[in-house]
Amino acid sequence: MAGGNHSSGTEFVLLGFTDLQELLFGIFLLMYITTLVGNLGMIVLIRTNSQFHVPMYFFLSHLSFLDICCSSSIVPKLLSGLLAERNVISFNGCITQFFFFAVFGTTEAILLAVMAYDRYVAIHEPLHYLVAMPCEVCVQLVVGSYAAGSLNALVHTSGLLRLSFCGPNLINHFYCEMPALLLLSCSDTRLNKVVMVTCVGFIITTSVLTIVVSYTCILLTIWSIRSAQGRHKAFSTCTSHLMAVALFYGSAAFFYFHPFSRRTEDQGKTASIFYTMVTPMLNPFIYSLRNKEVRSTLRRAMNKVFSCVYSHRSRSNQTKAGITCHGGVSRRNKADT
Repeated sequence: MAGGNHSSGTEFVLLGFTDLQELLFGIFLLMYITTLVGNLGMIVLIRTNSQFHVPMYFFLSHLSFLDICCSSSIVPKLLSGLLAERNVISFNGCITQFFFFAVFGTTEAILLAVMAYDRYVAIHEPLHYLVAMPCEVCVQLVVGSYAAGSLNALVHTSGLLRLSFCGPNLINHFYCEMPALLLLSCSDTRLNKVVMVTCVGFIITTSVLTIVVSYTCILLTIWSIRSAQGRHKAFSTCTSHLMAVALFYGSAAFFYFHPFSRRTEDQGKTASIFYTMVTPMLNPFIYSLRNKEVRSTLRRAMNKVFSCVYSHRSRSNQTKAGITCHGGVSRRNKADT
């Protein structure tokens, strides 16, 4: 393979999965479709219902958008590779894929911390929630999350662009991720590894710390609530977020903090599947199935859809019956004539 860190002729081969490719294609395609339908449904539901125009659902709509983007930056290439004999990706395509996935993945990690703070404000100041979290503050928090994610991705992408790739071009993974690319470089990658661990460690540490502090304050606030029903209602609004946090941070921490020398290739791929496909697919179900407002709105929406379909079929049947009756009358009139 031609050397040079900016050569447009450089390409990589994504080894991905070598066994049961047809079966995996069907499974991953079903997961991707479920991710798109579930998250798009959440976005439409939140944007079209005025009762969801509050900070909590504003952040949730952006979480759904990020889940769609994270999966879309990885899964289409994975699916095409499962059907191809050689899953080849150019150097520019590989760097582009890594950049966008890093942007959306980092932004989601920060947004989960923002959502934890939002839950604290909602439970600690329920009567002044909308005053404490006005629209301007929510927009600033979301924009800040995207800006931090873009900056982190730009730092790592710039580090990759300074490297030379003159050795084997086989990436034993199903997408272009940092550790796999560093193994292929013939340059000194110690600085890249230090920057990666530092940036990822800082982002995860600060985000997790924000989540832990927020939920510690939430628990203290819930403990001060006298009624058991009130405590249950306050804590039930947090369980969905905690489940999403556990899925996302658990798989990401295993992948990036597990030592390179001790992590097997299958372990890395399994962890990657969790935060690239499983977590984005499950998030809309986690938030919808454990949220009474979302469930009731979904039921009303489904009832409207079924009512429209039923009424449309009824009108169609009546129209057909009318045409048949009119045709019968016309034929009788002609016969009488």
